[in-house]
Amino acid sequence: MSKPKVAFYWCASCGGCEETVVDLAEDILKVVDAVDIALWPVALDFKKKDVEAWAPGEVTVAFINGSVRLSEQLEWVRLLREKCPIVVAFGACAHLGGIPGLANATTRERILENKYFNAPTLDNPDGLQPLTACTVYGCDLELPEFWKDVKPLDEVIEVDYYLPGCPPPAKTVMSAVTAILEGTLPPKGAVLSPAKALCEACPLNNTKPETLSISEFKRVATSTPDPGQCFLAQGYICMGPATRAGCGERCIRANMPCRGCFGPAPGARDIGGKMLGALGSLGAADTEETSMVLADTLVDLVGTLYRFNLPASLLKRQYTSGTGVPPVM
Repeated sequence: MSKPKVAFYWCASCGGCEETVVDLAEDILKVVDAVDIALWPVALDFKKKDVEAWAPGEVTVAFINGSVRLSEQLEWVRLLREKCPIVVAFGACAHLGGIPGLANATTRERILENKYFNAPTLDNPDGLQPLTACTVYGCDLELPEFWKDVKPLDEVIEVDYYLPGCPPPAKTVMSAVTAILEGTLPPKGAVLSPAKALCEACPLNNTKPETLSISEFKRVATSTPDPGQCFLAQGYICMGPATRAGCGERCIRANMPCRGCFGPAPGARDIGGKMLGALGSLGAADTEETSMVLADTLVDLVGTLYRFNLPASLLKRQYTSGTGVPPVM
């Protein structure tokens, strides 16, 4: 009996999810022994025509990481969806939009302007920008279209499961692969991580006072937290109350507040909105003036509360059209 086949593909991402596969260490030998890797562009030479030649269902599962920003990425993920019975959004970028999704806080025009007109090391005297199609020396050249919006994977194709994290822990990846091979996956649409908030698993949970009161918001860039005390109790924004558990508390154990890469905790539709509501009830301010002083200590609210999930949030992006409707692709 032939081994099941799996595919790995990346869109707009940093490559950290690919590193997680490598971080399986000796467990990757178990994976290789149990499955055939039919696609993994970061490690092996595969072409689009190879995937087009697959029969539907020939490859069991596609792990797709990265958000979708380019027309070429849409072509690839639609092709993989067509060929594979199971599609897993692999990591925070595919799950929620991730760090690339913070580009939704600006516009495509500003991004291109900064890249091709304003960059300090730029050498572009003719003020050129790339075109999606042009002819050079008689050859027709094409580039993918750069969309106005960064999109999580499930906005462009149907997704069966979500592996959260930036990147997903190797243990979580191995558990998912094992569940696929053994046929023990939960119902479709599930996030493959514990259904509880990170605060419940946090090693500092027992140091959180019964009543929290924050008089000033601090930043790890300008001060050092006490590693033995709840970050929120110290005034650092920790996304633990609004974030799903399952990461192994990696940031907490490295003396860094949770940044929210596992996405909303069960029952939370919008991680930033839930956290903002929590912060509003914790602020030590009883007048409009003291509230404004406290609010002034918050730096980069969007980048803090929506660091990994702006495209998947209720906000989606910065509104720029003046019509109340966010731009589309």
